[in-house]
Amino acid sequence: MEGSSSSNMRHFRRICVFCGSSFGHKDIFSHATLELGNELVERKINLVYGGGSSGLMGLISKTVHNGGCHVLGVIPTALMPVEISGETVGELKVVTDMHERKSEMARQADAFIALPGGYGTLEELLEMITWSQLGIHDKPVGLLNVDGYYDPLIAFFDKGVEEGFINPAERYIFVSSPSGKELLQRMEEYVPMHDTVAPRQSWEMENKTPNTS
Repeated sequence: MEGSSSSNMRHFRRICVFCGSSFGHKDIFSHATLELGNELVERKINLVYGGGSSGLMGLISKTVHNGGCHVLGVIPTALMPVEISGETVGELKVVTDMHERKSEMARQADAFIALPGGYGTLEELLEMITWSQLGIHDKPVGLLNVDGYYDPLIAFFDKGVEEGFINPAERYIFVSSPSGKELLQRMEEYVPMHDTVAPRQSWEMENKTPNTS
């Protein structure tokens, strides 16, 4: 397992970014998205995302694409009229449903980052955290906590630990930072500390879960 020394730091080829199809009410959300996109470009990290062309999804994809890195969007057929307005950038893969979308994004990515977003972003984020808890993957999960957006969610996780519903070690499945640069550094140093429910091989062989390695 990777350690936190410089020789053992993780190196990402592709990162999946979950984010909203709107911009939100504050300019700081867009600024943070641009910062993250530029950090990905600087590190030559390709992008996997939800395939939309509007909101923060459109902004992160255009930033990474214009910086010369590959962009893969994964979107269900039903959401194409909703989340795509105008021309998309990079490669677009159309899938059947939300389950296939998440599985494909997880299979393609080496790590996951959640920017501010709504129900869909939270659902994708929590599934990746749960998959880590179960042992389906051991990839880093990061929260870009822009302007304290995720403070209530982090407080909820802490409450879950306090009340005995979340194992204290599992509280550290994810890392967070208000800065894209710092978040990527923490993800590069990430070492899983929690006990998994079942080894990844069990999920792949017995339950036919898509390969997320």
